[in-house]
Amino acid sequence: MLRNTAREIAVHLAYELSFTDKTVEALLEDRLTAESFAQLAEEDPLYAEVPNAKQAAYIRRLVSGVGEHGAELDGYIAKYAKGWKFSRIPLVASAIMRVAMFEILYMQDIPDKAAINEAVEIAKKYETPETVKFINGILGSFVRQEFAE
Repeated sequence: MLRNTAREIAVHLAYELSFTDKTVEALLEDRLTAESFAQLAEEDPLYAEVPNAKQAAYIRRLVSGVGEHGAELDGYIAKYAKGWKFSRIPLVASAIMRVAMFEILYMQDIPDKAAINEAVEIAKKYETPETVKFINGILGSFVRQEFAE
């Protein structure tokens, strides 16, 4: 499993956090199993391969980070979503941005451009071209404004 696949799975789980009443840990325990992957693989080839320990740790770190820092990440999204109310942003789009922003803020081993590019590529699979541009714009503004030298 490649890192971008693990990242996309993390986006799926971050999205699920938006509407589940499970804790982050319970969700991860439930979803990061061979049984869960086998069941999901029937509908989505993304789940064809069960993550190894390193990949599972990466997914856990992303999803736990999004869960722990959700309010902060949503604050940044709202700040840079000029003219948009946060409640109007599609849940998938906000999950994609939360994961990318968490990587940018808390995972220094991942270059900002890589986090943004991966977010855009994931968004292309799930969102309209306009929403993809919106996500790219928010993430670009976030990095330029928050990390200006």
